[in-house]
Amino acid sequence: MRVIATAGHVDHGKSTLIQALTGTHPDRLAEERRRGLTIDLGFAWTDLPSGERLAFVDVPGHERFVPTMLAGVGPVPAVLFVVAADEGWKAQSAEHLAAVDALGVRHGLLVVTRCDLADPGPATAQALARIGAGTLGGVEAVAVSARTGEGLAELRAALGRLAERLPDGDAGSPVRLWIDRAFTVRGSGLVVTGTLGAGHIRRGDVLVTARSGRSVRVRALHALGEETGLVRATARVAVNVRGLVKESTGRGDALLTPDSFLPCLRCDVRVHGGVPAAELPRTAVAHIGSAAVPVHVRALGQDTARLTLPAPLPLRIGDRAVLRDPGLRRVLAGLTVLDPQPPELRRRGAAARRAAELSAADGNPCETSELRRRLLVRRGELTAMGVAVHTAPVAGDWLADPAHWAALRARLAELVAAYLCERPTEDGVPVEAARHRLGLPAVSLVEALVTPPLRLSRGRVTAGSGEPPAPVTDAVRRLTAELDGRPFAAPPARRLAELGFGRRELATAARHGAILRLAEHVVLLPDAPRLAADRLSGLAQPFTVGEASRALDTPRRVTVPLLEHCDGQGITQVLPDKRRRCAPSATAAG
Repeated sequence: MRVIATAGHVDHGKSTLIQALTGTHPDRLAEERRRGLTIDLGFAWTDLPSGERLAFVDVPGHERFVPTMLAGVGPVPAVLFVVAADEGWKAQSAEHLAAVDALGVRHGLLVVTRCDLADPGPATAQALARIGAGTLGGVEAVAVSARTGEGLAELRAALGRLAERLPDGDAGSPVRLWIDRAFTVRGSGLVVTGTLGAGHIRRGDVLVTARSGRSVRVRALHALGEETGLVRATARVAVNVRGLVKESTGRGDALLTPDSFLPCLRCDVRVHGGVPAAELPRTAVAHIGSAAVPVHVRALGQDTARLTLPAPLPLRIGDRAVLRDPGLRRVLAGLTVLDPQPPELRRRGAAARRAAELSAADGNPCETSELRRRLLVRRGELTAMGVAVHTAPVAGDWLADPAHWAALRARLAELVAAYLCERPTEDGVPVEAARHRLGLPAVSLVEALVTPPLRLSRGRVTAGSGEPPAPVTDAVRRLTAELDGRPFAAPPARRLAELGFGRRELATAARHGAILRLAEHVVLLPDAPRLAADRLSGLAQPFTVGEASRALDTPRRVTVPLLEHCDGQGITQVLPDKRRRCAPSATAAG
């Protein structure tokens, strides 16, 4: 199925043309038929000679109903632009074309109606010149008379050629069905209609509403008047839903695939085809999909702005919208959504910096560009904005810009080095403190940044076991010479200071495994437990602390913490009477 919307000035014969093509008059309301004026959206369909089914969304042409017109055209990929031969280009022709340009519609067909009343040549030339300057570009033109039937065969052929050029809807994408009508059917309940531009809907599917977030189940589906179990994009569809009442939904709401869209309360947009961003009024109406919402406009740069919405909408990168001044009844500009989840602007100059960040954004959801701009983002958040993700997460479902991730890793290394220098007695930076210092949203990101020579130890990030700084190395060398021949004669505090061991040097040497720090001022070399095991194993077992002191040739202030260390290492064992004995493999264990 292909879907096309009409566009053009009031009374130029859009609805009559649709009736001639389909056999169905799209005006549904009694008032429309009484007044001969389209007020609301109308729908009809036909089969082309190629076998392609073509659905039409007929829109009102009167200036008072431009919001309704935009609700019909917004989700549709092509337009049938209608101009009457006997009246030519008119005011609403221009506004409808401005809306079509603002929405970025690139596929269309010009139909010059009432060719039985006037020569269609001048109106055709005038309309082609106007249309050719916009996004539709050079369109095919057909002159017809719905009253006599002249040109209808040529129009059908042209519609067939247009249908062949229309892009296929991505049936594998999430559903976002903008609702343009909601009504109840006795015995069935609520029915909503819309143009399905992407995804597919099956009977029994569970969807959610954008407006309330409520889950609804698809009870039945109709497409072009026929019940079906499956509808694929692109299509006009009527969805009978369970779990929703008419009062809680309506035009401007949407049915969504669960967990596939983020509610947008503000968005950054590119402004094009109209008033420059800096000259836009502070309040206007944005027409997005079938929704029309008042927005607050804040200019960021010459062609970028931030919109603040009164209620969330399910927007994605690349969505097109129309900004309109309802007071002056004119289209102000077209909009392309660049970021539906932008950062807050808090500091002086933030708007200008944000404009610079968005200068290269084109509305195409590119993973590389989005990661470069966001630095860190959850995978689900990025896919919900319409970005296809191929990068592997760095931690959990977090994605990172590679350059930013490398910079974070370097900053973490600098942070650990500075922290250990300032707090030499601590084992490393607490992970939570590192998270705070780096401005990261999750502890798991800090843990993922830790690579050699950094390491995680008991909830802290610390340096690895590489070589200690030169002053520490020199101090260890002097201590080694000091203990040569008397490996258990731990120097007192004053002597340690003379050897070059201050608090920081002691902590650094211990962290690198260059010394064995048994107590605050009891420092030996790392091989002391092994040497102690050799000497203690030669004693009569079990032995006392005094016997151990004599064997090790060291005072009790050293013997006691050394034996306690050996106990913890399994080199020695404490007996109930407080004596000790060497473990069977004491020497090896040392």
